[in-house]
Amino acid sequence: MRPLGHGLSVCTLAAAFFVASAWAQDDQLNKVHVTPPAADAPAKGAPAGAEAPPLTGSAALKARPGSVIRMNVDMVLIPITVTDPMNRLVVGLEQDDFQIFENSSPQKIRSFASEDAPISIGIIFDLSGSMTSKLLRAKASILQFVKTANPEDEFFVIGFNDRPELIEDFTSSVEDIQARLATVRSGHRTALLDAIYFGMKKMQQAKHERKALLVVSDGGDNRSRYTEGEVRSQVRESDVEIYAIGIFDRNAATPEERTGPQLLDELSEQTGGRLFRVDDISDMSDIAEKISTELRNQYVVGYTPKNLTRDGKWRKVKVKLNPPSGLPPLTVHARTGYYAPLQ
Repeated sequence: MRPLGHGLSVCTLAAAFFVASAWAQDDQLNKVHVTPPAADAPAKGAPAGAEAPPLTGSAALKARPGSVIRMNVDMVLIPITVTDPMNRLVVGLEQDDFQIFENSSPQKIRSFASEDAPISIGIIFDLSGSMTSKLLRAKASILQFVKTANPEDEFFVIGFNDRPELIEDFTSSVEDIQARLATVRSGHRTALLDAIYFGMKKMQQAKHERKALLVVSDGGDNRSRYTEGEVRSQVRESDVEIYAIGIFDRNAATPEERTGPQLLDELSEQTGGRLFRVDDISDMSDIAEKISTELRNQYVVGYTPKNLTRDGKWRKVKVKLNPPSGLPPLTVHARTGYYAPLQ
């Protein structure tokens, strides 16, 4: 029997699923703990590395002792988030609880990690005119996100309205980010697609193997040069997770504003990330902290594909969960596929 954090066992969790009071919110980390029994240390994994960077900057990826392994060109590494019916994180699952399928073919898991390895994170900040009344709350949420991250994480910040602009280059300093955010102003239109594309390209300079974008926006695109198809292709070819905080107007007047939520939702889900919709802007900081917690509590599963043909084709990936008996239905969030290498 595997114990759960806060003194609960798996059996206790199964019984508590039918008792509302037992599913009260975890105020500290908003997650369910499933602590595995003692075992030999598993092999460690990390998300797949990025393609060769076309931009200047640090291109070296250094594996930190005790954190993640260096990416092998024949190893596919999938970050995975697991949530329960109350949208709380489920941590403490074991390698045997997961199954990986590539193009419907089962794959053998060769590496498994569930530790808080450093991440390179790009913050994509909407500074269009419609954000004016939400700007202070949005800045506060970004700072909360940075403050609750792993101290070894690195960040860059891109602001966008008519076009994207690098506000702060890679840094681990909360003070530097806070100082730069204090200078930004909102106005003009929304080049959301351009900003995401720019963020993906900028991420090729990251020093950590795990990578994520956090998009903070209140609407759809109405200014970009890059098309939705071009951005979707860029997202599929990358190893970057996308999380989004969406402050959407339910009475959106334009087609772009109405399709904005769907676009961010689809891009996030495809990468294994998630869109968090904001109903009350006073909740933005709490949502940002929740995303930060989620990034720090992911599983990373690695496998060597049975099909090693270097044909550059899209390979569908499906993660299935076989959790301990008695647990309520759990939801898996993971990347939906990757492109095989060409050489």
